[in-house]
Amino acid sequence: MTTVEHDVKNLELSTGGRYRIEWAEHEMPVLRAIRDRFAAEKPLSGVRISACLHVTTETANLMHTLQMGGADVVLCASNPLSTQDDVAASLVAHYEIPVYAIKGEDNETYYDHIRAALDHRPHITMDDGADLVSTIHKTRRELLDEIMGGTEETTTGVIRLRAMASEGALEFPVIAVNDSNTKHLFDNRYGTGQSTLDGVIRATNLLMAGRTVVVAGYGWCSRGIASRAQGMGANVIVTEIDPLRALEAVMDGFRVMPMEDAALVGDIFITATGDINVLDTHHFAKMKHGAILANSGHFNVEINLPGLAAMASGAPHLVRPFVEEYRVGGKAIYVLGEGRLINLAAAEGHPASVMDMSFANQALAAEHMVKNAASLGNQVYVVPEAIDKEIARLKLEAMGVRIDRLTAEQERYLSQWQEGT
Repeated sequence: MTTVEHDVKNLELSTGGRYRIEWAEHEMPVLRAIRDRFAAEKPLSGVRISACLHVTTETANLMHTLQMGGADVVLCASNPLSTQDDVAASLVAHYEIPVYAIKGEDNETYYDHIRAALDHRPHITMDDGADLVSTIHKTRRELLDEIMGGTEETTTGVIRLRAMASEGALEFPVIAVNDSNTKHLFDNRYGTGQSTLDGVIRATNLLMAGRTVVVAGYGWCSRGIASRAQGMGANVIVTEIDPLRALEAVMDGFRVMPMEDAALVGDIFITATGDINVLDTHHFAKMKHGAILANSGHFNVEINLPGLAAMASGAPHLVRPFVEEYRVGGKAIYVLGEGRLINLAAAEGHPASVMDMSFANQALAAEHMVKNAASLGNQVYVVPEAIDKEIARLKLEAMGVRIDRLTAEQERYLSQWQEGT
């Protein structure tokens, strides 16, 4: 038995969780290298970190890395459906890390767990969606004096934090881990692309080939989803509000049209925009029988579920795990994973090899914050380029890939302006 405070589903699941955590570690060589250095140098010694992240095997390896760096870590879930219960149990039982997370927890329990993580009185917050930061600013302002800064993992959270900063409401510095190249170019595109389709297929067991898949948005996550769906034989339609991204989608070979038009022909709809009501009641009215709706954005607001429920005759019916049927005017519309992150609601999230870079960013951003917090203002900062490049270098090294280096002559040429044609 453990004396570590926690609220997890069942500690008896811990052995299976440990095996899966160790399996993921095999695919995370960059984080492993950082962990080895952290264990020797203890750069986070005495630092309390409250993390609100998806409780997965990859996150477990990040928590262990921070712990080995000397940090006093507490973890809660950043989404009610994203917790892997065996992993949560293992973190408590085998790593002595307090965890507050249960897959399927209700909204009240979700915020109870956030409050429990904040009772740790963190020096650093580590967010995936900015719920810790927003809760501190709204209801736990007594914690502000002890906080040196935070990190943010996801696009949605960075949007919220930049809005706070622009209004002068943000009261400590935050590093936008999401915006580092080794995060969004790889995690968002390749990780989200693969794991979103994995979640849709696990939930439905449908063949993607020949179906019309409508992808809302064409940011890095949506690019990955569209690319992977196309690679599986789907006919992909992209909807966008940004003319540059819409043009890029056209040039990448996708049909682009308003959601109003796509609603008539889509078989599967996947949202990944970070905005509200991307799929709305007037879209539901136009959809054909059997349309499937999934969300890959952080919050469950992209599909107007209250509007869909109001249109439907009767309560939704669970036809498969994570698949609810709504009857609208004699037709069926299916919602996957309660409109929450489908890749974590119905599957396991991103592959460990891509989270290796994302969580390397988190670990090194925490170290950077400890070293530099005193000189940082109350703004949202990008990960320093030197950290980004070091993570890329370590990843290439782990993959056995070698690259060229500039010669002294080439460096001189690039640093001068006198020599022309």
